[in-house]
Amino acid sequence: MLTGSELLAKVKELGDVGKSEIVRACGYVSNKKDGGERLNFTAFYEALLEAKGVELGGAGKVGKGGRKLSYIATVQGNGNLLIGKAYTALLDLKPGDEFEIKLGRKQIRLIPAGATDEDEE
Repeated sequence: MLTGSELLAKVKELGDVGKSEIVRACGYVSNKKDGGERLNFTAFYEALLEAKGVELGGAGKVGKGGRKLSYIATVQGNGNLLIGKAYTALLDLKPGDEFEIKLGRKQIRLIPAGATDEDEE
């Protein structure tokens, strides 16, 4: 699948051919179980927008299964508050990273252990 400047160049090169032919020529095709082909228009258009420098809201902020992150956490029945892998990955957190828990009025703040007051903002 072409991306970036290669994708833009190929689309320009193809000119006035049909949309299906452009998507196919740029490599946005997958095979179905029955042997037929599926044109991946959504992936193509997203790559095209990205190549043109257009950022869609929430770009890069997708969790498991392609779902958009909601930035809402719910206290579980056992009292745990789960943040989730997608969120920790956004901050490049690793197993063993430690945080100081600061409680405020109806809020919980997690401050990386050893951070200074300037680092908190």
